[in-house]
Amino acid sequence: MIRFSSNTFAVEAAGPDGQERRTITGVAVQYNTFATVSDGTTVSFAPGSLPVDGRPPRVYMYHDSTMPIGLVSERVDTGEQMLLAMKISATSLGNEALVLAADGVMELSVGVNPTQFKYDDKGNMTVLAADWSEISLVPQAAFSESIISKVSAEAPLVEELKEEPKMELSPIVSEEVIVPTAPIFAQPKREFAMPSASEMLAAYHVGGDTWHKVNDAFVQASRRNQTAIQAAAGDILTSDTPGLLSVSVLGPVFQDLNFVRPVVNAFGARAMPNTPSRQFVRPTITTHTSAAEQSGQLDAVSATTMVVASNTVTKKTVAGQVTLSRQDIDFTDPAAMQVVLNDLAGQVLIKTDDIAADALVSGATASGSTWTVTAADPSGLFTALYDAAREIAEDSNFFPTHLCVSPDVWEKLGRQTDADKRPVFGYNANGMMTTNSIGNVSGIQYTSMNVLGLNVVVDNNFASGTMLVVYAPGFEIYESGPQLLSLDNPSTLGKNLSIHQYFATFVAKSSFIQSITIA
Repeated sequence: MIRFSSNTFAVEAAGPDGQERRTITGVAVQYNTFATVSDGTTVSFAPGSLPVDGRPPRVYMYHDSTMPIGLVSERVDTGEQMLLAMKISATSLGNEALVLAADGVMELSVGVNPTQFKYDDKGNMTVLAADWSEISLVPQAAFSESIISKVSAEAPLVEELKEEPKMELSPIVSEEVIVPTAPIFAQPKREFAMPSASEMLAAYHVGGDTWHKVNDAFVQASRRNQTAIQAAAGDILTSDTPGLLSVSVLGPVFQDLNFVRPVVNAFGARAMPNTPSRQFVRPTITTHTSAAEQSGQLDAVSATTMVVASNTVTKKTVAGQVTLSRQDIDFTDPAAMQVVLNDLAGQVLIKTDDIAADALVSGATASGSTWTVTAADPSGLFTALYDAAREIAEDSNFFPTHLCVSPDVWEKLGRQTDADKRPVFGYNANGMMTTNSIGNVSGIQYTSMNVLGLNVVVDNNFASGTMLVVYAPGFEIYESGPQLLSLDNPSTLGKNLSIHQYFATFVAKSSFIQSITIA
């Protein structure tokens, strides 16, 4: 049994009489997204791997089959996600589940039995087909792409939940460009008292009648709640975004930045420890135990006390905000909101990668090697690379896994030729591979260069002249999922949006990061 779970969600309380009762809707699985499950395995679902028909999965509490609370009543496969709706039974346990979910205490966790799957060369598992047996509500989980999008309950529960409207956090999850998840919604038969952040984002994404209903509810609620906020944000007026107004637009908005994280993607990010403090401790061994040949029978054997260091890691907050005018929202296509959010989320991504790149460089140990770049003589390059690799191997018996370089150093690598003017690092051309085989670089994607078996990471967040030979386990990255915060300012007819996440890095062993000087 493999279980995938969420650690973030957005909940909207149920409405008054006449609305559909006792349902929870959301995202069960985000396809093509890897996550580490409870047993430590890294797993992703392939599109179509979960069934949309057949016996409906049961809904449990805590993955305990003795605590059933309902059935999955609807499954929709969008090609990117498996969406679902759950009908919660009218039992005391079901009532408890609805209250906990609406209060934000519970998260979704789906349980499957894989029937077809494969592994990549890193040991990551991709599920191709599976028997979907159950989905549970749990208090703490790990698979961030599964969300509870909505809870609908009986009238007494509604009144309890409506006493204090809340500002909500809504997750935005994606491989590189973060896009708010479009959940399944039961057909609303009520007017919203105050649309939440999740309702607003989902409505902008869906558009049409859904958007108009939510927008009208917001306008009415704004008139009843005359509160204001003040923040130093990048305010956006209609004059700032003329390309998004409702006029003829040829194609999508041009994006001149590539929101990628070469360093973070290469080394992988771990879940941020769920601690209430700004810092957490990462222990490392500074003195190992020892073993030696016994001199003679009954002579004392080698004995060394292990020393474990207590290393403090500090969480960083990466955030950005923007304010949209009500006119900019009302006068444009709903996609306007998405354009702004995508760009804001992308800037957060770029900044986290910049932090990781700086930490990697500052945590490196100088290998003492210098690569003097000369034409038609790559011997200096090979000497420097092998010298750095030797430093790592001598210290640990491990060998390097990555070569991290700035774009200018990558260009120097690509221009290396042998005595016959042939590229040292072979390339693909018209389906043919050149004769040199010590490296491989694609003419389309520069990141596919493979230098002496090392994975090349090219990142413009590295300063010019950066060249690092790295054994990946020596550098750790921690991050929380990015979250969206939304507040309305009726006094200025503005909507303030911010995206934030927590981020941290840790150099477990500096000798695993060897820097090479470029001359």
